[in-house]
Amino acid sequence: MKKLLIFFLILFGFAVQAQKPDNPFVANKSEENVDNWPERVYDLTIDYETVNYTGKDVKAMTFNGSIPGPTLEFNEGEFAIINVTNKMDVETSVHWHGLILPHFYDGVPYLNTPPIKPGETQQYKFALKQSGTYWYHSHTGLQEQRGVYGSIQINPKETTLEYDKDLVLVLSDWMDENPKTQLRNLKRGNEWYLIKKNQVQSWDKVIARGAVGAKLKMMWQRMPDMAILDNYYDYFFINGKPEQNYPDFKPGEKVRVRFVNAAAATYFWLTFGGEDPTLVAADGLDVVPVPHNKTLIGVAETYDFIVTIPESGKLEILATSQDGSGKASTFLGTGNTLKAPEVPRPDLIKQMQEMMSMDMKMGAPAVKFNPSKNDSIEKMKKYAMKMDGMQMDGMNMKDDKMQMDGMQKDKDSIKMKDNGMAHQDMKMKDDKMQMDGGMKMGYMVPKDKVIGDNMKTGGNPEFNYHYLKAPESTEFEEDRPTREMLFNLTGNMNRYVWSINGVPLSETDKIKINQGEVVRITLNNMTMMHHPMHLHGHFFRVLNENGERSPLKHTVNVAPMQKVVIEFAADEKGDWYFHCHVLYHVNSGMARIFSYDTPRDERLEGYPLTNLTNEANHMFTWGEVTGASHMTELYYTATNIRNQFTLRGEYGWNENLEAEFTYERWLNSYFRVFGGVNVENEGVDSLEEISTTGVVGVRYLLPLLIDSDLRIDNKLRPTISFATATMIFRNVALYGEYEYQMDFGWVNDFEEGTDFEEETTWQVGLEYVLSRDFSLMGSYDNRFGWGGGLSLRF
Repeated sequence: MKKLLIFFLILFGFAVQAQKPDNPFVANKSEENVDNWPERVYDLTIDYETVNYTGKDVKAMTFNGSIPGPTLEFNEGEFAIINVTNKMDVETSVHWHGLILPHFYDGVPYLNTPPIKPGETQQYKFALKQSGTYWYHSHTGLQEQRGVYGSIQINPKETTLEYDKDLVLVLSDWMDENPKTQLRNLKRGNEWYLIKKNQVQSWDKVIARGAVGAKLKMMWQRMPDMAILDNYYDYFFINGKPEQNYPDFKPGEKVRVRFVNAAAATYFWLTFGGEDPTLVAADGLDVVPVPHNKTLIGVAETYDFIVTIPESGKLEILATSQDGSGKASTFLGTGNTLKAPEVPRPDLIKQMQEMMSMDMKMGAPAVKFNPSKNDSIEKMKKYAMKMDGMQMDGMNMKDDKMQMDGMQKDKDSIKMKDNGMAHQDMKMKDDKMQMDGGMKMGYMVPKDKVIGDNMKTGGNPEFNYHYLKAPESTEFEEDRPTREMLFNLTGNMNRYVWSINGVPLSETDKIKINQGEVVRITLNNMTMMHHPMHLHGHFFRVLNENGERSPLKHTVNVAPMQKVVIEFAADEKGDWYFHCHVLYHVNSGMARIFSYDTPRDERLEGYPLTNLTNEANHMFTWGEVTGASHMTELYYTATNIRNQFTLRGEYGWNENLEAEFTYERWLNSYFRVFGGVNVENEGVDSLEEISTTGVVGVRYLLPLLIDSDLRIDNKLRPTISFATATMIFRNVALYGEYEYQMDFGWVNDFEEGTDFEEETTWQVGLEYVLSRDFSLMGSYDNRFGWGGGLSLRF
């Protein structure tokens, strides 16, 4: 009887399971029960093509000979087979962005998919249990910037939306310059791109605007000039051109316009002529339709709008770069143009003033002394914004005396103890996060201070996702265990290192998660840049004022100095990538790997994961040589996140020579230790008395962006030096250096009656930036006198 009861219970369990709806956003079953699904096959070829958009021939990378690649159109319920052939002489890869599929086909080389070697063809196979607008792109190095991207349209089995036609618009950014060169220039602190865009907050502009205090406060916190977009782009594209026309749409037709932001680094403001469009989907999934004209689309996001072609005239859709440096237009229909609203160019000096008027500490380190130490909560509190007695740190509210007690730290995660607060007991009520006892989560406070995930920043445009509301509840089952994580998004603009919790990908382990749990992550942006954070293979809830109907997305924008809370159901297997989708940020360390701790796919044997995790840690090299009427200088460096080799030499026309080679170890973003060899002649007008000494010391970036150097050589002579530079006009920098050396006679024998010698050297000068590679300079050096010349950067 007992066995019979167990048998019926098992049958009942199978029956209940069979009635559960198949949710592709929770668990992927794309390799099961799809034998009878219709197949759709696409063949893609990645190859070099020469393009010319600005009058200059550039070697680009393309899908099937075009930028962007072709739109891959499917129907929900089909089985996709995509053959990708690599005809280039370097390896490549393809990631299917936003698609729920087996982890082996996700397309991150060395993590879950082998790279596509030159001359090889790789086949991707997966069932399509979702519909919507998605895209595909290379996940190898900076190839995406060179053109390796395209769109995906999956038509739904059925829809309640009314529209007549579809139109896919792929947004992107284009640079003639080699993307690797731009990344190198960003890492060397080259301000040429801000100069080209006339966005440098030089002292002439700062003084004229009465922003001296704000500028000094920024510099005191070691922050460089405000920037919305670091890079310089020659063009911004819609479907591969700065302007597109689609005259075949007829008056009165409703068009579902599917936007894909395939840019490498650019956010766009989308504005529409005529009546406000209706936003109907975000990141491929339907949302409650809402009129929404001015929309900020982050890198890697997708949005669907339904627009109505006007009865007379053509409708303009305008995509404006967030930093105001360019735009692209699309026109639907014929006749006179219904212009889209223009988005004003951002006022960076005003934003700097507003940011510095807040009570906050900035400059959280992108690299820290001990990467294994979990101090994310302490760092969030230290660099939190304080307003009216409340600390906006997400974990602490002074007024409510709320502390996240009962927690234990585990790398980047915070686990709830049995006797602690049950996170699954938290509910969204009346726009606030409620817990037992009526306490409020720190990241949500009264609306006059913070609106959900949006923090007001003076007169700046507000950003939030409250306009996105899921058609139905997206909450997870209450009995799921919850793992809480805090990810501080950290970066150093001076060295262009980006990280999470002060740790780049190369210095951390995989984050282990368990099947069946809910992973909730507080994304706390401690930088002045927007970060579009993308999770592979999953959709996550973006908690907003819509509570249980918070939207599902695969990419979320975290605005400067703001917080966003996301959560996802851990129902997959294998390893999945989580990273900032600004190409230059992920290639500088802002990434993590979530791992279900399941065995690695045997097909990845011979493809070590370190090829991915160390990708952002390879050496960059650059140098500068100056030839002037009174002296010549050489500077050359090779550096990665922690290690730096530097060669510096000076030669004056009075035959005063000094050269030095050092190795430095960066201990955090501002502090490093070094050792090396110094060579110089003891006297002026003579190269016969050359002295070689060993040196050791420390270098530290002081407030006001002053580089300091404290050292001692093997003759026990201590030396201290300082150097700095600042832009006084758009193209003109003022720079200075000072060095003071002391000799107490601990090694050297002095003449009788002398027990102390000193040497002071200094230089002050002006530099006029002609281009990325050349500058005119003029300076006074207390050893060589006045002079001027030309500097070459390489």
